[in-house]
Amino acid sequence: MLHFCEWLEKNPWIVWVDSSIVISLILEILHYSGFFLLVGSTAIVDLRVMGLAARRRTPAEVANQLFPWMWTGLLMVVFSGFFMFAGDAADFYGAITFRIKIVVVVVAVAFGLIVRQYVPRWGQRPSIPASAKIVAFLSLLLWIGAILISVEVPAISGVG
Repeated sequence: MLHFCEWLEKNPWIVWVDSSIVISLILEILHYSGFFLLVGSTAIVDLRVMGLAARRRTPAEVANQLFPWMWTGLLMVVFSGFFMFAGDAADFYGAITFRIKIVVVVVAVAFGLIVRQYVPRWGQRPSIPASAKIVAFLSLLLWIGAILISVEVPAISGVG
């Protein structure tokens, strides 16, 4: 994998993207905006499942309205994140904080998929099950963790 990362860093297209201040700024804006869309819409759905937001609407209604924004945000994050990673791929690959961030994000996305699959069923019951509220709470914690570790990647590892 390290060889792939080193190759990626030397790829002429990646070098061109990484050396452009304007493109780098656009990628950062896309990355942060994508995280705002992803985490913000996820948080609203999770808070609805926990019974703390949008109580006048069913969880399925809230989820159906916000899930397209979540996936748009995820697409923006993955796209921009790849190019941000590629410029310093070998350094990021060696940074334990970056690896932790990726694991936390992947687990958070998995929790998002669980919520997406089960939210219609949860909303049909007289009350939302405690297990659903725990899943939503863990989803929120994972996204908060992803944001916090993302901020610490450059601070701890010096990469980024």
